[in-house]
Amino acid sequence: MTAATGEQPSGVGAATQPDYGIFLDLHGKDVLVVGGGPVAARRALGLLQHGARVHVVAPQVCEDLASLESEVHLSRRPFTESDCDGVWLIQTCTGDAQTDALVQTLADERRIWCVRAGAAQESSAWTGTTLAAPDGVLVTVNGGRDPGRARRVRDQVRACLDRTDLRRTRGGRGAGHVSLIGGGPGDPELITVRGHRLLRAADVILYDRLAPVALIEELDHAEGPLLVDVGKTPGNHPMPQTEINDLIVSHALAGRRVARLKGGDPFVFGRGTEEALSALEHGLPVEVVPGITAGLAVPAAAGVPVTSRGQARAVLLLSGHDGAESVVARTHGTPADTTLVLYMGVRHLREVATALIEAGRPADLPVAVISSGLTHSQRTVVGTLATIADAAADQRAPAITVIGEVAALSEELGTLVPPSADARHAH
Repeated sequence: MTAATGEQPSGVGAATQPDYGIFLDLHGKDVLVVGGGPVAARRALGLLQHGARVHVVAPQVCEDLASLESEVHLSRRPFTESDCDGVWLIQTCTGDAQTDALVQTLADERRIWCVRAGAAQESSAWTGTTLAAPDGVLVTVNGGRDPGRARRVRDQVRACLDRTDLRRTRGGRGAGHVSLIGGGPGDPELITVRGHRLLRAADVILYDRLAPVALIEELDHAEGPLLVDVGKTPGNHPMPQTEINDLIVSHALAGRRVARLKGGDPFVFGRGTEEALSALEHGLPVEVVPGITAGLAVPAAAGVPVTSRGQARAVLLLSGHDGAESVVARTHGTPADTTLVLYMGVRHLREVATALIEAGRPADLPVAVISSGLTHSQRTVVGTLATIADAAADQRAPAITVIGEVAALSEELGTLVPPSADARHAH
């Protein structure tokens, strides 16, 4: 797909500005780059990434180009006419107008397309600015040989792609693919751009209660992807992890692009490892899209920096699901200025606090419990190891517990990351 912003021709053969868009398969093709500066280095790298056999000719080369010497055929000498022999495409970017003009002339005589950097109006071919979306979607923008204008148009096109259903409509489903997507801490605006794009390209989305609900709702229509709620609430797993793994694999083996949307990050208490291994064991390609984990984002939203100079020099992420004994064992020997962040800890909060005091932590050590983080129902309760169990007795999951001197900063800093308009009132 190509977007052009120049004037359109008034009739066949009447165009004063070439505007015929085409993509080239350069894999295994010989391409010549004339020049040794940063522009030549960027062009050579781009050609390599598209599978071309790249020959670079320049008397001197910059550091970036020299670093590619093992991947390109580099001739450290002036350009000669014989360098054009057998090549499919030439890019000349010497910065010297006379040399670039000579290369263009020789290329035209030999009927070789030539991209002339810095003088697009004189080129027989030119490169647009390209952006890639999931599943092989490429968009190249020609700004009427104006690179700055092309970049502005590209940025607007990118914004449109982020709102576009990118699933295939022709040519079958193709090969199956699995994406493990970290949805972030709950607010739909905090998912990564990559994660959002993969959701829009998916045929099937498996999600649970901690995923950004608003993103699911906007895809829930008749022509949308298949949406599968795999449940998972505290103490209630209607679909065991093994069944989730099997469901991911079965859809992908059927040629579907599967997105497993998780709250937070797939590899931080998210069991993404099990899902990735299951897919790989069946020969399926897997992509992991990191997400902002709740253990860092939710405290920040409540005004609790998990590290802070003079107060906390390290942070330890822990699961409170297994109870006090597990927490104490994993925190034994940690420095006093280490912030402890507990996921899934509200149910065992009293026993954890008591055990930490018995293990030597000060009873007056500040503790903050933040429930429903980054939603409009976010609530923070601050106390100490001695008082937090009573103070936060009515806090419910999902909640993050922060133990350390920095927890007291919540009362001073307050809410620093307000939820967006699309954030739900509760997870």
